[in-house]
Amino acid sequence: MRFLKNALLNFCRRQLRTGLIYCVWAFCLFFLTGAAAHGQASSIERVPGARVITLTRHRGYFNEPSVAINPRNPQQVVVAYQTGARIADTQDAGRNWRTSSDTVPGNYAVSGDVSVAYDNSGHAFLCYIAFDKLGTDEYWGRNATRNGVFVRRSPDGGQTWKQTPVPVIEHATAPGIPFEDKPYLVADNTQGPYAGNLYVGWTEFTLAQSVILFSRSTDDGATWSKPIRISTEAGLPRDDNGAVEGFTGAVGPDGTLYVVWADGTHVVFTSSRDGGRTFAPSRGVIPIAPPYFHITDVDRTDGFPVISIDPHGGSGAGLLYVTWSDYRNGDVDVFCSTSADRGRTWSPAVRVNSDPIHNGADQFFQWLAVDPVTGAANLVFYDRRDDPENNNAVVVLARSTDHGRTFHNYVWMNKAFDSNNDFIGDYTGIAALGGRVYGVWTEERPRTSNHKSESPLHRTVVRVGIADFAGAGHSR
Repeated sequence: MRFLKNALLNFCRRQLRTGLIYCVWAFCLFFLTGAAAHGQASSIERVPGARVITLTRHRGYFNEPSVAINPRNPQQVVVAYQTGARIADTQDAGRNWRTSSDTVPGNYAVSGDVSVAYDNSGHAFLCYIAFDKLGTDEYWGRNATRNGVFVRRSPDGGQTWKQTPVPVIEHATAPGIPFEDKPYLVADNTQGPYAGNLYVGWTEFTLAQSVILFSRSTDDGATWSKPIRISTEAGLPRDDNGAVEGFTGAVGPDGTLYVVWADGTHVVFTSSRDGGRTFAPSRGVIPIAPPYFHITDVDRTDGFPVISIDPHGGSGAGLLYVTWSDYRNGDVDVFCSTSADRGRTWSPAVRVNSDPIHNGADQFFQWLAVDPVTGAANLVFYDRRDDPENNNAVVVLARSTDHGRTFHNYVWMNKAFDSNNDFIGDYTGIAALGGRVYGVWTEERPRTSNHKSESPLHRTVVRVGIADFAGAGHSR
C-alpha cells in the first residue's frame, strides 16, 4: 500500500511539473484520499452507545490498565494504570473522570502491574508491584533489588486512597532474593460462605524457577495470609516463555475460587473450595501456543489466559469462560473455551475475532469479563483486520450472548493507531454489569503539545471505552 501511494504521488507531481493535465492531480488526490482512509476506518459495526474518553492528559509511559465496577453502586468505576500505580475514577457512570497520582508509592522507584476490584461492601482495592530496579533482562530473579506486592484500599468507592499500602509480600535487597511479578486481584462478591474475601495470585521468579504464589485476606484487605504455592509444576525462571505466568481468577456462586495461568504450552487450571486455604493440584486443561510471541510494530506481546464466570450457567454452579490468544492459525487470533462442570472438561476452542481465517491480521492483548447480571461474555482486544500491512490497530469489543458459541464483533474506535514499536503493555482491561461495559486500553499517539511531562521515548495514552447494551436493547 505504501509503495502504491508513493508511486501515484510521484506520477501526479510529474504531470503537474509538465503542465499537461491538471485533472490528473484531482484524480490522484481522490484515489489517494480513499487509499489513505483504507485501514483507518473500520469495517466492523460500531459499539452500541459508544463513548471513548482519554484519561491521560499527555503522552508518556502509560499502559497495562485495569477496570472495575462497584456492584453496590454501578455509578462508581475505577481504572488503574502504570507507571506508577495510578488511579482514575468516575462517580457518575463515566460522564466525568478524575485522575490521581496519590496511589503512586513514594518509597519505591517503580510501581505497576496494576489490577483493581470492588468488594461486596463497595470498597475499592488497588493491587500493584513495586521495586527499585529490575534484575537481568527477562531473568528478573538475577540481581533483583527490593520488591514486593502491595494492596491499597479506598473506603469510598475510589474517591480517596489515603490508607497506607499493605504488603502482601515484600523483600529487602539481598543476594538471591526472588522477584514478584504480575499480580492479579480477585474479590468474592457472591452470597457464598466466603463473601467479602479478597484474593491475589502472582508469579514468583527465582534464580532456578518460576511458581504461582497466592494470598488471601478475610478482613477487608487489612492483613494478608502467608503466601502459598499453588502451581503443582514449576516453570522456567525467565519471563520470555516457559514460565508459569498470567494468574487470573473468578468466584462461582457457591464461593469456589477458579484460577488459571499459562505454562508455555497449556492453560493451567486449579480451584479452591475452602476460601483459598487449599487448592486442588493444578493441571493443563487447554493446549495453547507459547504465550509470548512476536508481532510486528509492538515491543512485545503475549496471549495469557483470562477466566470469568456466568453465575447463572452451568446448572447452577456457573459457566466458566477462559479466553486467550495464540498463533495456531499463523496470524494471532483470540479464542474462547467454556466449562459447565467446574472445570473438569472444556469445550473446543472457538475463534472470537470474526475476520477471515489466515488473513494475516493479528488480534492481541485480549481481556474478558462476563456480565454477572446478563450472562453475556465481553472481550476487548486490539485488531488489525482493516490494515493490509498488519500495522495499524483499532480496538474491538467482542460479545457472546449464546454461552460462548459465537461472538459478535464491534469496534470501539474508528481511528486506527500505529504502535511504532513502543511498549503498549502486557494486557488491556474490561468490566461489565447490567449490560453496561467499560473497556480500557493503551494507544500510541503522536505528539500534540510540548508538555514538559511528555516522555521523548514513550508516547502512549490510556483510553476508556463505554458501551451500553441495555439501552440499545442488546442486554441478553
